[in-house]
Amino acid sequence: MKPDESGEQHKQDKQGEPTPTAELLQDAAQRALAYVQSVHDRPVIASIEALKNLDQFRHSLPDSGLDAREVLRRLDEAGSPATVATTGGRYFGLVIGSALPAAIAANWLATAWDQNACFRWTSPIAATLEDVSLRWIGALFGLPDDIGGAFVTGASMANFAALAAARHALLSRAGWDVEAKGLYGAPELRVVVSKETHVTISKALSMLGLGRERVTIVPTDHRGRMQVGDLPELDERTIVCIQAGNVNTGDFDPAREICERAKKAGAWVHVDGAFGLWALASRDFDLLTDGVADADSWATDGHKWLNVPYDNGIVLVRKPAALRAAMSLNAAYLAEGDGIDREPSHYTPESSRRARGVDIWAALLHLGRDGVAALVERTCRYAGIFARGLEANGFEVLNRVVLNQVLVSFGTPEKTRAVINHLQAEGICWCGGTVWQGRVAMRISVSSWATTDADVQMSLQAMIRAANASKA
Repeated sequence: MKPDESGEQHKQDKQGEPTPTAELLQDAAQRALAYVQSVHDRPVIASIEALKNLDQFRHSLPDSGLDAREVLRRLDEAGSPATVATTGGRYFGLVIGSALPAAIAANWLATAWDQNACFRWTSPIAATLEDVSLRWIGALFGLPDDIGGAFVTGASMANFAALAAARHALLSRAGWDVEAKGLYGAPELRVVVSKETHVTISKALSMLGLGRERVTIVPTDHRGRMQVGDLPELDERTIVCIQAGNVNTGDFDPAREICERAKKAGAWVHVDGAFGLWALASRDFDLLTDGVADADSWATDGHKWLNVPYDNGIVLVRKPAALRAAMSLNAAYLAEGDGIDREPSHYTPESSRRARGVDIWAALLHLGRDGVAALVERTCRYAGIFARGLEANGFEVLNRVVLNQVLVSFGTPEKTRAVINHLQAEGICWCGGTVWQGRVAMRISVSSWATTDADVQMSLQAMIRAANASKA
């Protein structure tokens, strides 16, 4: 379909032949299906030839546009081979899941709908599925029925929105309207973080004007958990940021003790649970997650452990009014609803945005409560298999494997880096490197629904083979 044929794209001819739009979407579906069906059998990384072929995209913008099917052909034939096979079940880097088929299909349909999820009146279906999904997530995590929340791009923006709500709540209590007056002359807030706080918390603090360096840092123990005994005196102008799922070890800060102290002092506790928050879905991890539900706000990703397509983050707040006050917008041309139902745009940093709640709704309905728990439990079991298999072959696992994260040292820093490079080059599976409490390690993150027993055994043998073949 040429660009100037758009006026005819929704029509059929008299013989009932497929329209150009139908042909294009069928072609896209076939190409996507072929990719999904073959990705498990290909190397995790792109080949050198595939990377060279990316040069086909590096040309000047043509004066005349191309037929849409030719655009799609180029994208598939030169683009698909240059992807990283994160959906294949043997990618264990960066806590990346694989999009569930139900979520992919829902995402496709939502893209065809092309809804603006800004307001309830711009997309009743998007707003409804957000309402339902937020209620389901709250119940899944054991949170109060009246929490508020929103769907954002990812945990980075979820942390930002939650901390904006915290900033509003504490300054409002002190008689200061930060949304109207800014931080000039405002009462000073204090932010307490652990030594292991994630970089997205620091970024959110910098964007909110609270300063990434103006924080009180609490030491952590050998598992990366905040040491409660070293917490400073808390008060009603303190925000405490804790972790549910350390990015290296998977461990949790002692939430119950921290929340109890914060509640007595009037402080706000925010939980950064980009992937770990989903452990709340399983009773197997009750000791690990104890007290997390007592916090004031939470941030997580759907595109990690829930395994939905990217651009799916979730912010949850105990007191919805604080999030709304920090995020709401209004203008004369933006028609308001009846004020009874939740207006999505009043709880997010963005105005125009895609209907993210559709993906989340589809995944949750497809899995159900038991399915989410089983996904978490299965991937954590695989992490344990990796740890035991590597230890049995003489390699040192550096962390207590309490969730889905494994840190392994193969000896010297040079040796460990060599093993990582060898493993990545072979392409059977992919693991990244990290530094944990001064030790260079390979980091294994198991979070994909597509990972099987066979994938784990194949990957484990590849790791052992890489260790035996690497010299450093």
